[in-house]
Amino acid sequence: MFPDRLAEAAAEIGAALEAALAGKADQPVIHAMRYALQGGKRLRGFLVLESAALHGISRAAALPAAAAVEALHAYSLVHDDLPCMDDDDLRRGQPTVHVRWDEATAVLAGDALQTLAFALCCEPVLGPAERRLSLVAALAQASGAEGMVLGQALDIAAESAAAPLTLEEITALQAGKTGALIGFAAEAGAILAGADRGPLRAYAAALGLAFQIADDILDVEGDPEAAGKRLGKDAGAGKATFVSLLGLEGAKARAKDLVTIAELALAPYGAAAETLRDAARFAIARQS
Repeated sequence: MFPDRLAEAAAEIGAALEAALAGKADQPVIHAMRYALQGGKRLRGFLVLESAALHGISRAAALPAAAAVEALHAYSLVHDDLPCMDDDDLRRGQPTVHVRWDEATAVLAGDALQTLAFALCCEPVLGPAERRLSLVAALAQASGAEGMVLGQALDIAAESAAAPLTLEEITALQAGKTGALIGFAAEAGAILAGADRGPLRAYAAALGLAFQIADDILDVEGDPEAAGKRLGKDAGAGKATFVSLLGLEGAKARAKDLVTIAELALAPYGAAAETLRDAARFAIARQS
């Protein structure tokens, strides 16, 4: 069953992250890093492991890359939650890092998680140096000013824009903020194998957008306790979302269409990609 496979991968990735922090100084910033890494579905790391398996790369050989994308994702959440960004006080059912410690510690913990991600991408077990370099470059592009950071910047700018974003604009925003890191995760196996990334890139583009639409739907009709965070914040702020632009039923239909597109993109891999198809279905069926 897919939930069992996801949980198994999450446990392995969590152990790898804990091992990466083992022996570090007994300092608040290290404790904050560990705290930020707790919980979560670890779907991005799971995508790394499954895309690697698709290319004949063992779980052990791909695990540092899976841990890397989760460390990078954790950093982004720590910083997004800050008062100068989204100003959230709850994440995964627990106080956010800046609430549990303070803003300075949250900034530093996020910075350290980001650098940890790139260090993990350099682990020799990942393969030849040129493949590891390609992985580092891909993660930098996905997470930086052409990807996740750009998406967050566009999101912040939208809060003070004269008019709500159009569907095209919000699609571009979320392709960076949410989709870019999912894209890296899905393509990581092909990068490590030196293989064609085209099919997985198409898969990830559809998956990332479906994932964000599902988030917007959960923001409207989800259970805050299950989600582990405040819901309805975007609507309360008057921000454009896929639900506000497409309507609730329209957003659900669009998410289902995107899952179909993601599944079709995996056709070159045949039955070997069935777990990745399951991941796409999970993206819009989850409750958190």
